[in-house]
Amino acid sequence: MAGPVPAELVALANRLADAARPIVARYFRSGVVVDDKTDASPVTIADRESETAMRALLDAQVPAHGVFGEEHGAVRTDADYVWVLDPIDGTKAFITGLPIFGTLIALLHRGVPVLGIIDQPILGERWLGVAGETSTFNGRPIGVRACGALDRAYMYSTAPIMFPGAFEKRHEALTQRVKLFRWGGDCYAYGLLASGHVDLVVENSLKLYDFAALVPVILGAGGLITDWRGQALDVNSDGSVIAAGDAAIHRAAIEILTSDAAPAAPEARRGVG
Repeated sequence: MAGPVPAELVALANRLADAARPIVARYFRSGVVVDDKTDASPVTIADRESETAMRALLDAQVPAHGVFGEEHGAVRTDADYVWVLDPIDGTKAFITGLPIFGTLIALLHRGVPVLGIIDQPILGERWLGVAGETSTFNGRPIGVRACGALDRAYMYSTAPIMFPGAFEKRHEALTQRVKLFRWGGDCYAYGLLASGHVDLVVENSLKLYDFAALVPVILGAGGLITDWRGQALDVNSDGSVIAAGDAAIHRAAIEILTSDAAPAAPEARRGVG
């Protein structure tokens, strides 16, 4: 994309997060009914209502833009600008009362993430990343921290289910090399990395709405975020993700994760496009 992201689109992204935040907060720890989607993942009225509110705002403000949402599908995905919405990333955390989930809002320009928001409605925390600009946390500039060796690194991954088959062994090999490893975090772990509290986040089996918003936040904080082969993330990525605050540990982690021929990602995990 030539030039910066237009200021009006950055403002619109913040308005989307502002629209979703009170809806999600209203249902948090309320005993909300949980439904199972066709892939057995949970969904609630909070997911659906907050995405509906964001899509209504997009329809009113930028009707020619595309929209790809986790709950209500995709329209106009061949447009130059496509908004990618995950109203509650970390629904399992949400339904169990743990405030580490987030609303993810991304803007793609010709398939490449150029704007991203991670919004935590309960804690009132918002990370914003815009291509070519320094990422912010609640309006203040942030940056990753230096960590030149894996044996000093703090690492997160959300859940073991992300690493089927041969992926499990490679992930386990990496966890044995870092100083501290914890399960959990969802999108919140990426915000912590961008703010300099975490050094690595390694995941797999993600979909476009799971990772698109994370890319500008991490890059704008001075970090790296790629697939397991070191390729930039876009609509055609295979769902493997490695985010790092330091280039040295990013390289070291990739060497471990690709020590053998990498298993092909399931087609169902690929993004739009």
